[in-house]
Parts: sequence; structure tokens; C-alpha cells
Amino acid sequence: MRILLVEDDASLGEGLQTALRRAAIAVDWVQDGVAALTAIRDGGFDAVVLDLGLPRMDGVQVIRTARQEGRRVPILVLTARDRVGDRIEALDLGADDFLGKPFDPNELLARLRALHRRAQGQAQSTLSHGALRLDPATLSVHWQGRIIDLPRREFALLRALMEQPGRILTRDALQQAIYGWDEDVASNSLEVHVHHLRKRLDADLIRTVRGVGYTLSVPA
Repeated sequence: MRILLVEDDASLGEGLQTALRRAAIAVDWVQDGVAALTAIRDGGFDAVVLDLGLPRMDGVQVIRTARQEGRRVPILVLTARDRVGDRIEALDLGADDFLGKPFDPNELLARLRALHRRAQGQAQSTLSHGALRLDPATLSVHWQGRIIDLPRREFALLRALMEQPGRILTRDALQQAIYGWDEDVASNSLEVHVHHLRKRLDADLIRTVRGVGYTLSVPA
């Protein structure tokens, strides 16, 4: 899961970025509305967390322009504005959810999971694939009845594969799901994560499609 965070308060932005990454979510952070719209146009995000009071371009205008251009990425508005009218305007323009400041980071994470689940057409947050079960809310993985502890990037990689079973995901798509813009990525990082997952779970669970990427094997 990859999130675009749009917040001009440096302290809050850093805290949110840390909280999201601890939840095995890749996050890219920008601090003004123009940069936000550019990032939304570039695509690749599962959701946007958007403040309304932004420099260069107000968050309401970001929503209006993005929706007029047909951008369908879910948008969660995060703002200290108390006026009900501001909330109504943002929602009517195409925002998908609203969370007022101050807030509990766990509620933000839960709302993001709900937005992502709806966008994926999933009724439940837990993902299953044969004997494998993954719960994004608790960051837990069960394999053949055993609890498997995974580092956050391996968890994010496994989640990305489980969300699209049977589909071959390219290296670029998988790297975008586990790394933000400002994180260093070695040329063989993805292969290392796949290797570790195979060792922790099953050597045949993740299938390599040479020259393309990876996919989950069909469960027995």
C-alpha cells in the first residue's frame, strides 16, 4: 500500500510519515498543493491524505482539479478547519473521508485501510491465499497455522502480491508498494525480500516470471 501524504506542518508530517511506515505502508510526503496535484497526476498511489490549508494551492482546489481530470484515487481529508461547510464542500467535490485534527493515528490507519479495502472491492481486511493469511490491521501473518513475524517491507511485499492473486506484478510496481521516494533502494533489494519470504514461508509460494516480475503460485 502506497500513500501520498500532503501536509505543510513539518512536525506533523514527520510524525505521520513515521507512523505510516511503521504500519508497513510506503509513503511519499509533499508540503504544498501544487506538488500534491503533480504527484496525483503521476499516479501510483492507493490513497491520498490531504490537508486543506496548504500553500500555493488550497486542498479544496486540489480535490476539485483532481476529480475534474478524472483522477479516482481515494482522498482522505485531514484538517483543523472546524467549519461544517468546509467538510461538506470537500466531500461534495469528491473527497472520500474526513478526519479532523487532533486525531488518533490509529484511527487514521483504520480509515486508510477501509478506503483501500473499498477501492479493492474487498469485504474484509484480512487477505487469504490457501494456507496463508495476512491481517493489515494487526500486521500479522499466519502460515499453515503458525504466526510468522515479518519485517515491514517483507510484509508490504507479501500484501501487494496477496491483494492481486494470479496477477503478475512488475518489479517497478512492487518497489512502489514498499519504498517511498526518499528511501534508498539497492538494485537487488526486491530479490532479497522475495528470497527471505520464500525462506520464511515456502520456496514455491512466490513464482518468478523472468523479465516481468512475480506472482503468487496457485494454492494446492
